[in-house]
Amino acid sequence: MRSINFVILGSESLAAEFGRRGTHTDLALYDKKRQDVIRTWVVPTNFPEKIQGMIQAINMAEYAILHIDTLDRFAGEQIVALDMLGIRDGILSSTYDIDRTTLSAMIRGTTLERYTTVHSDDVSSVMEGFEPVPSKPGPARLIVDHAFLVAGTGTVVLAKVHAGKVQKYDRLKILPQDRYITVKSIQMNDVDVQEACAPARVGLLLKDIKSDEISRGDIITADDIPVQDTLQMDFAKCPFYKRDIIEGQGCLVGIGLQIKPARITSTDPFTISLEKPVVCDGGSTGIILRPESAGIRIMGSGTVI
Repeated sequence: MRSINFVILGSESLAAEFGRRGTHTDLALYDKKRQDVIRTWVVPTNFPEKIQGMIQAINMAEYAILHIDTLDRFAGEQIVALDMLGIRDGILSSTYDIDRTTLSAMIRGTTLERYTTVHSDDVSSVMEGFEPVPSKPGPARLIVDHAFLVAGTGTVVLAKVHAGKVQKYDRLKILPQDRYITVKSIQMNDVDVQEACAPARVGLLLKDIKSDEISRGDIITADDIPVQDTLQMDFAKCPFYKRDIIEGQGCLVGIGLQIKPARITSTDPFTISLEKPVVCDGGSTGIILRPESAGIRIMGSGTVI
């Protein structure tokens, strides 16, 4: 089975039209299987109150659907996040009362200029034209988004295969815990499978770890990935973030689904010290957030060196 993962920003009701509701926390998951393709839609349910879920939802997707019904700072925040996190393909929809000239100006110079622009009534038909991305080769690497205990069964995680493939009975490492686990079974769309390739979403039954020992953003892998508490980045400030960025300032850093409190220890070179370590190799994209900001909450982003 092949997989396509979308993030929907601006309207959870769209996801309810497209697929069956599954896990529903601060990230809501909807899915639908047609022929040999499983489509999944993830929605950050607590945005705009909190920005963290939006960043995580974007990092779970290959494609974006952004629905605009108000041209406010939160619309701008979503546009900036999609651009900084490199979501290059998707659909931009709006209600009929949105001024298209203003919206075009807001996305100018961003990856969203590549998106197909439609009114909300046409999102479904355009979405059908999106194809699964090629499977990313390499050692198995999965990113966990939910973990829970199933009574009488054991520890279950929901995750996306970021690279390679996972197979039943694989002996893999979970990071940052740095311990080995065994994959007892794999499900895709509630069907048992023997293996799953990137970018599939899977449910894994795990042996040798408890659910409360797993956090969102943890990495299950056959590879060695550095666990770091200090990061140096090729940082670019968000042009819409109006406050100064200074040494000693507190922030949040987002790497994939990992969002950790941190402090800026140097602005040249840009270096941050984290309260808890992240699993991160060179070339990863990091986004720096200041949730308490009265304006846009994205300070900037950069590549981890």
